[in-house]
Amino acid sequence: MERSLSMELVRVTEAAALSSARWMGKGLKEEADDAATTAMREVFDTIPMKGVVVIGEGEMDEAPMLYIGEKVGNGYGSRLDVAVDPLEGTSIVATGTWGALAVLAVADAGDLLHAPDMYMDKIAVGPEAAGLISLDNSIEENIAIVAKAKNKNVEDVVVTILHRDRHEEMIQRVRATGARIKLIPDGDVAAAINTAFPKTGVDLLLGSGGAPEGVIAAVAMKCLGGDFQGRLLPEDEAQEKRCQDMGIADTGRILLLDDLVKGEDCIFAATGVTDGELLRGVQFTGQGGQTHSVVMRAKSGTVRFVEGIHSLKKKPKMVMKP
Repeated sequence: MERSLSMELVRVTEAAALSSARWMGKGLKEEADDAATTAMREVFDTIPMKGVVVIGEGEMDEAPMLYIGEKVGNGYGSRLDVAVDPLEGTSIVATGTWGALAVLAVADAGDLLHAPDMYMDKIAVGPEAAGLISLDNSIEENIAIVAKAKNKNVEDVVVTILHRDRHEEMIQRVRATGARIKLIPDGDVAAAINTAFPKTGVDLLLGSGGAPEGVIAAVAMKCLGGDFQGRLLPEDEAQEKRCQDMGIADTGRILLLDDLVKGEDCIFAATGVTDGELLRGVQFTGQGGQTHSVVMRAKSGTVRFVEGIHSLKKKPKMVMKP
């Protein structure tokens, strides 16, 4: 994988963020997602890689572009698995709230788990608690482990959980430990990443969310030296069969970081669409747009924050006005 690919991929997430940010607060989440997807797809065509989408906007008959199996890149360079979420947090953008991102992840061909579209139980922590937590532990045990690893009192630990009815018991158990909770409406990729950056104030991610997003988050955590575990949660026979077709006969087993992202080289890139704990959202100023991105690579361990100032007059296709 070429070293220069990291900065090339930031251009992809920047384009998606700029395009979808125009829809902020307009109550039109599908239009925002379409704008991000279209912009991301167009820029992918300029990137020197031979990529295949393994996690995308759906199956070929479900999505017009960035569908599973679609080839992306200009046909030169490394053969790569590509995982995308052009707009993580469509509802967030529709309501103009906190923490929407444009995200993607790449790894050498065959290295990403082709996660099916179903729920996954998840846990994510930063480097201090990497290798110590487990989905087989109780909620209370994992919180105590993180507190000890980070030299904190349990009462100072912050746990992020998606605000869903299915998590009500988990929320009550976390509160009973004395730990604090940050409930989020959407966006558990961002929530997982936040555990690796002290300035976000987040220590631990718990709860279930989309399995494809789990793989994307796992790429980021591998780059950051953190930890991520997942367990697939099929809800019917069709989903069970999908797991078996992937080679996961025991859906109850824990998927460790190396099960989700094989190999030692992968890249994660994200650009803020709306303001979040780690990244600022897109700001429009006259004929320009400002973006704030992060890009990281596992092989080197390098994490870069990138601020972009874009002349939208010279890039009219980058932003589609609603």
